[in-house]
Amino acid sequence: LQMPGCFGFVFAMYSDRPPAPVNVSIMNLRADSATVSWEVPEGDVIIGFSILQQRQDGHVQRFIREVNTTSRACVLWDLEEETDYIVQVQSIGLYGESQASKRVHFRTLKKSDRFPSNSSNQGLDKSRNLQTGEMIIIVVVLLMWAAVIALFCRQYDIIKDNDNSNSKEKVKPSSERSTPEHHSGGLLRSKVGHL
Repeated sequence: LQMPGCFGFVFAMYSDRPPAPVNVSIMNLRADSATVSWEVPEGDVIIGFSILQQRQDGHVQRFIREVNTTSRACVLWDLEEETDYIVQVQSIGLYGESQASKRVHFRTLKKSDRFPSNSSNQGLDKSRNLQTGEMIIIVVVLLMWAAVIALFCRQYDIIKDNDNSNSKEKVKPSSERSTPEHHSGGLLRSKVGHL
């Protein structure tokens, strides 16, 4: 009589597991890295994911487990060039993990290969355009700063020249006024001479 209850408990436990991720795909494929992305069916509470990465020859290389995340992508790093890999993803729910997704096969590129597909080309072209735009902005800002510095130096030279000419004009009259007073001896000496 207890057996159906145990089976019912086991069945309920497995029925609370989330469904396996779908649309697992590989993006940003390079010689030493790749990004695996996936989708999760609506309506299930997913708190993390697990990724199993292995080489085609069966050698398991990495098991990644992340919880407390809503991420739907993960970067696989330290891959070997021109090597076949298999990836599977599991969703982690409140009551356990889902079954593994379908196996996804991919092959890393040679180090000399930079443009594996049209979709990657579009992404690289966008980043290349972005870099060109950034370079234009940097050049414009540098030219503006150079113009400001040149204008400042020019204004500084004008102010410096004006200060030098003003100080010469101020010094000259005061020295002319003081020289006769010293030669004549001032008013007191002239009064004494008359007495």
